Amino acid sequence: MAKLSLTAMLNRCFRYSFSKAGLRSSTMDLGDGTVMHVWVPKVHIKSKPTLILIHGIGANAMWQWYDFVSPLMSGFNVYVPDLLFFGDSYTARPERSEQFQAQCVMRVMEAHGVTVMNVVGISYGGFVGYSLAAQFKERVEKLVLCCAGVCLEDKDLEEGMLQVKSVDEAVSILLPQTPQKMRELMKISFYKPRKGVPTCFLNDFIREMCSEHLQERKELIQALHKDRKLSNLPKITQPTLLIWGEHDQIFPLELGHRLERHLGDNAKLVMIKNAGHAINVEKPKVLHKHFKYFLIDTFRPMESGNHSNGCKTD
Repeated sequence: MAKLSLTAMLNRCFRYSFSKAGLRSSTMDLGDGTVMHVWVPKVHIKSKPTLILIHGIGANAMWQWYDFVSPLMSGFNVYVPDLLFFGDSYTARPERSEQFQAQCVMRVMEAHGVTVMNVVGISYGGFVGYSLAAQFKERVEKLVLCCAGVCLEDKDLEEGMLQVKSVDEAVSILLPQTPQKMRELMKISFYKPRKGVPTCFLNDFIREMCSEHLQERKELIQALHKDRKLSNLPKITQPTLLIWGEHDQIFPLELGHRLERHLGDNAKLVMIKNAGHAINVEKPKVLHKHFKYFLIDTFRPMESGNHSNGCKTD
């Protein structure tokens, strides 16, 4: 008798919620050994702007954006791709850079008739979103980066800015294969980590979400850190909102300030209080308000609470 998987049940619930919100699942062969899966609107409304939500390292896109799809659908044509080696997306090609990920996202968007878009990327998805804005300047109108350390440098590991001391240690935590490593990941991802999560559930989640394409995902993380220098990071020109958890331990807040300085007047940093790296889980309502205000109402993000060198919001 097959074991009941809570993770698989939740995955089915998320699929239902995406469908109910007005999205459908689409898998497209790009013709070079690359297959991209993306959630697309059942009906694309031309009068609405288009918004691409790009997930980070972890489970598939549904697990990271399920709180956002329904409220965002009223104002946008929302597209939610699975990046390569997540969900149903994969490639036989050897490229592992965020630049290649961005090219594949753009190709699948073009295949769906989308040429101009706004982009939101969280964590690793922010690296891909930044690359989209750099490579396709005329097609990305506005960019939101959530806890995305795109200005990370090699020396940051050596100088102790991050919680990990090496790329291999980062891989072991970001791609957990044991309940102990999963608990370490939860500890550094959340401002207030959930305690008492049963080991059986952690094992189930690892089996269902963290085992497939493991080697390829390791290579994605390794490529992210290889020869990384701020001087090599292109300065994008699109209006950019940077949103950061005050207590982010994966990509510390200093990286947000560094990126804001790098981009100059085109960027604004907003700090979310009482939140860690997983701000999409800890502060979804606050995050959604910033998305709406920046992408629809105005370039300038909401200013509430005390602020210096970037806003602070509850």
